[in-house]
Amino acid sequence: MKKTKMLKKNYEFRKVLSKGKYYSGKYIETFILGNKRNSNYLGIAISTKVGKAVKRNKIKRLIRENYYKYENDIKDGQSIVILWKKQQSIENATFKNIEKDIIKILDKAKILIEE
Repeated sequence: MKKTKMLKKNYEFRKVLSKGKYYSGKYIETFILGNKRNSNYLGIAISTKVGKAVKRNKIKRLIRENYYKYENDIKDGQSIVILWKKQQSIENATFKNIEKDIIKILDKAKILIEE
């Protein structure tokens, strides 16, 4: 099992957000930037306008769980930042909705390993 490292510093997020390629789904927006390392990096950011901490953390857990489901199918050397769309309500944050978006975005970005 691969271990994805988390992006934590503001400058790491800013680099991916400014130089990364943008992909949009119905519920999430994703920025993907290739890095020159052998591991992947994941960052998740949700605006405080979406809701209070409990609701934001629930969305983060759902996104993280969906990412880990496909972690082994993603090519190495990717920095990924996932953002929840502000205009989407929290009721739309279901495992299935997020899963559909992540599959669609990873497919569009062509970072899935061909089997």
